[in-house]
Amino acid sequence: MEANQRTRKADHPHSHPHHGHGHDHAAPEPGRGSDGSLPARRLRHRIGHLLRPHRHEAADKVDAAMTASREGMRTLWISLAILGATTLIQALVVALSGSVALLGDTVHNAADALTSVPLAIAFVLGRRAANRRYTYGYGRAEDLAGIVIVATIAASAALAAYVAVDRLVNPRGITHLWAVSVAALVGFAGNEWVARYRIRTGRRIGSAALVADGLHARTDGFGSLAVLLGAAGAALGVPAADPVVGLLITLAILYVLAAAAREVCRRLMDAVDPALVDAAEHALAQVDGVLDTGRVRLRWIGHTLRAEADIVVDPRLTVVRAHALALEAEHALIHAIPRLAAVTVHTDHARPDPTAPDPHAALAHHAPAPAETVEQTG
Repeated sequence: MEANQRTRKADHPHSHPHHGHGHDHAAPEPGRGSDGSLPARRLRHRIGHLLRPHRHEAADKVDAAMTASREGMRTLWISLAILGATTLIQALVVALSGSVALLGDTVHNAADALTSVPLAIAFVLGRRAANRRYTYGYGRAEDLAGIVIVATIAASAALAAYVAVDRLVNPRGITHLWAVSVAALVGFAGNEWVARYRIRTGRRIGSAALVADGLHARTDGFGSLAVLLGAAGAALGVPAADPVVGLLITLAILYVLAAAAREVCRRLMDAVDPALVDAAEHALAQVDGVLDTGRVRLRWIGHTLRAEADIVVDPRLTVVRAHALALEAEHALIHAIPRLAAVTVHTDHARPDPTAPDPHAALAHHAPAPAETVEQTG
């Protein structure tokens, strides 16, 4: 009979000896040799637990998610403050000089700052607990925020292109070139700092939307440097240099738009790094008692991962031992995959070998006879 054991990290208060969960099952500890010693792989696994103990209670995962959300919110507000100040400085210089290239860069910086709003809403929603309607929680709100960010980038590209083309058709001189140059350097410094901060935090907490927002800021920074070319061209008596640089900035915006859209669409399609799947399969194969692995599936829910895995075990195992193996597999995955919040393990049986000895024959020989047998009839 097929044994189906499903374990979910958030739903099992059981414990491993080194996890603070004690499995008080009647059967002897599975996996020991005839002399009571542990196999080498199992011994290494135990030592790993001693060196890196972890807990699996739901409260721990909620705390981790809250910490990630707080870190993301802090990154957003600091970025908003930096980009807001940068945009204000550039807007004053645009009003003073009339530079269309700087105007395009200012509009893009303003759009980049405003993308903090949908991301902040997504992080706040992501803190809400799962319920009977949203059984996986609200983490996917970040993916919706990613769509808003992509749309904002596209709108800023359209506006920058329109202004640049209009200035080519209706040329106008630029004044205060020194102020334009200073504003361009301020824009580059502010955007590059924000880009590094957002990308670093986004990768640490697993937020594709925040990484996309950081890439957006990085492109803004290089766009700010391009404004210097427009100012240099105007200083040399080439008035068309300013709107041409505005068009180049538009192309840069379109480039980051493609990268951000690709990242967000992959997350919407539940794409993960294939290296994570390889790591999960390798971790399952190292569990003593797992004969083979079936399908391994991973998906992002907000900035945490969930996993589903099939393992093949000996068909003669008891339900208790199959359950213990499922927990061993769960723990192995938790150690191997970063940002893994929940695991579901399905145990399936291999075709029995009639010539192989029964691993439970010795246990049955020493087991006490049942006190009585009760037959239940309808």
